[in-house]
Amino acid sequence: MQETQIDIPPPPSPPPADLIARLRLRGLLAGEGAEALAGGRSNRVWRLSGGLVLKLYDPSAATPIFANDAGREAAALIALAGIGLAPELVAAEPAGQAPWVLYRHLPGERWVEGAGAVGRLLGGLHRQPPPDLPAGPDGSAALAGQGREILALCPDDAGLAALEPKGEVAPAGRRVLIHGDPVPANIVVGPKGAALIDWQCPALGDPAADLAIFLSPAMQLIYRGAPLDPAEEQAFLAAYPDGRVIARLRALLPWFHWRMAAYCQLQAGRGQTPYAEGLALEVSALQRSLKK
Repeated sequence: MQETQIDIPPPPSPPPADLIARLRLRGLLAGEGAEALAGGRSNRVWRLSGGLVLKLYDPSAATPIFANDAGREAAALIALAGIGLAPELVAAEPAGQAPWVLYRHLPGERWVEGAGAVGRLLGGLHRQPPPDLPAGPDGSAALAGQGREILALCPDDAGLAALEPKGEVAPAGRRVLIHGDPVPANIVVGPKGAALIDWQCPALGDPAADLAIFLSPAMQLIYRGAPLDPAEEQAFLAAYPDGRVIARLRALLPWFHWRMAAYCQLQAGRGQTPYAEGLALEVSALQRSLKK
């Protein structure tokens, strides 16, 4: 009888011993043990003793939409210290060959429901004084440029080049601190409310970009298991405090969906199979947005 072979994933690797030794030498780590944390798709993350989280960066994981920059994370956590929107930074080494950040664990559960809380969370974030960060894309031309840059990395564009939206929405000229990746896996709901983790791609940008990432059907599918339904979308937008940003989001939706469709095609081509379904969702959303 032929035996069935089952692929068993390798056990999570521990953090580098030399880095742990350096943290101990600096007095930042006293206890033993490291638990690998699931959820991150770009970097390796461990929960250490004393309520600390260590993130070891893979700089090659950056994409045209999602930067992967330890320096940006450190700058954002410093700027947001003490207000409950982000973890507390303990230490960072963003300029080395293997960049890392160390921060205090933020207690809570990954967000899965209650979209209004996320609207309020992003509204509060976008009012904060911004640190010195790179500029994010602003306006339809910049979003389209990112989409073309992504498609240039794809062996097959799946017909997306022909779907690029027409027309133009001018830059807003308003730049606020944006998280850059507010997907469900990066939103923690704890005793003090909702907060954001995984700050590897913040920017000074159009706040509509954060709203678009959260509303993205592909990102909701991949990180929560299902897109938002119309009632959830409405609750999210109703809770966000700035109607001007919502109006801008609606004007830019075709470009946001087209850019995300390109990203899904890139990731699907790299073997990330859930993104194939995400691509179909984004194309459908793009077509709906063009009819409005």
